[in-house]
Amino acid sequence: MHCNRRTVVIGLGSGLLYGRAFAQGGGGGPIDLAIVNVRAWTGRRGVFTDAIGLRGNRIVAIGAAAVRAQHAPRTRTIDAKGAFAMPAFIDGHTHFLRGSANLLLPDLLRVDSRSAFVDRIGRAARALRPGEWLLGGPWDEQRFGGVLPHRRWIDAVTPDTPVAIPRTDLHSLFLNSLALRLAGIDRTTPDVAGGVIERDADGEPTGVLKDNARNAVLRVIPEPDATAIDRRLRAGIAHALSKGVAQVHNTEVDWSVHDAVRRLRAGGPTGMRFNSFVPLRDWERVAGLVAAEGRGDDWVRWGGLKCVSDGSLGARTARFHEPYLDAPGQRGVWTTGVDEMRAMIPAADAAGLAVTTHAIGDEANDVVLDIYADTVRRNGPRDRRFRIEHAQHLSAGAIERMAAQQVVASVQPYHAIDDGRWAVTRIGEERLKRTYAFRSLLGGGVTTCFGSDWPVAPIDPLTGIDAAVERRTIDGAHPGAGIPNRRSASRTR
Repeated sequence: MHCNRRTVVIGLGSGLLYGRAFAQGGGGGPIDLAIVNVRAWTGRRGVFTDAIGLRGNRIVAIGAAAVRAQHAPRTRTIDAKGAFAMPAFIDGHTHFLRGSANLLLPDLLRVDSRSAFVDRIGRAARALRPGEWLLGGPWDEQRFGGVLPHRRWIDAVTPDTPVAIPRTDLHSLFLNSLALRLAGIDRTTPDVAGGVIERDADGEPTGVLKDNARNAVLRVIPEPDATAIDRRLRAGIAHALSKGVAQVHNTEVDWSVHDAVRRLRAGGPTGMRFNSFVPLRDWERVAGLVAAEGRGDDWVRWGGLKCVSDGSLGARTARFHEPYLDAPGQRGVWTTGVDEMRAMIPAADAAGLAVTTHAIGDEANDVVLDIYADTVRRNGPRDRRFRIEHAQHLSAGAIERMAAQQVVASVQPYHAIDDGRWAVTRIGEERLKRTYAFRSLLGGGVTTCFGSDWPVAPIDPLTGIDAAVERRTIDGAHPGAGIPNRRSASRTR
């Protein structure tokens, strides 16, 4: 249970308070915990209760009479003093360690000019030891004029500090000249498959690396030690709990969070629950882990794999059938080769592992659906729960396919009000009609879960729900994010 001011959040997974067994008071002996003098939402519209009784980690009684009937001398009682209570949230998509680290880094998302951007980076660099890397916080060029930053902007204020800070979508890094040298990147360095090195009019790298091009610098950034990682993780847990989040799915492309939360779990309960996804390419390692140790416990679970098929809309690397309107000839990139996905996804599925795939562009979503369908044909039916992370820009007929194939749409509503400021300039009105289509997904029978994509967006479920329903862009300039009929639900008062 988490208490925050006058709010109480019951951290018992996704279960709702209302149910026949609860209404009848349940059975099985006295309760262990009674929460009284509370205004608790039961999960049904307009239905509240004034008391909750728990046995172990299960709610077994609601209402003062039912709770009193199962009260015993050993029952612990909490007087909520009229606070509001509700079931805690599960965030279905986070990059938890990155978000946790950003809590301790300068905030670059609130700058509104190039000079403020440079000044904040300079002040952060001066606080570091010479040679220590500055790795955040995230930035968004749309908030300071719309022009991608250039390394020359910050070289003078970071002479001894290598800089590699992520764009808010996590698909681009911005480097200064020192970091480029340490990564061995200059004007002769070719682009890599699935990546882009941004270059200026003279052919020189600007310092912006997109998708797989980031790997060159990621390889030379020193890994933080376990003490630093644990400190960040605990800060992130405290922050997430303060927003009512009791469990996260960490959909990462490395093992950093998995290793950190397992280390934390070895010392006892972690304070919040984690469902760990690690890279698809490591499916054999995960299969071996499951065979040797099972799939974890209620605090830390594993057995899930994530593949990244394409990039992002902000970086113009999301993979589309047709070119970007503001970048003729560019359709995005495959960050994982299609043939690789066709080989790895069926193999991981045959081993009984759960697979989710990042897909943002309409072609990426179609190809992933094709591969999922082929996997089912090859491996036969089972409760596999294939997911697509983002399912952001869909082609005609994709929603029907997702419903028929029972593919889960793992979507992040905040992106609609963030990208919605400028998405039309990238893909135009027609494709925008099938973008962030939450209501259409729900109405079409697609199992849909919400997440934040923290730190790409705030780890605040109420902010995400508001984004899904109201669709007001964060600059206030585009009510409905251009597609109000795609709201996830109508407003109710």
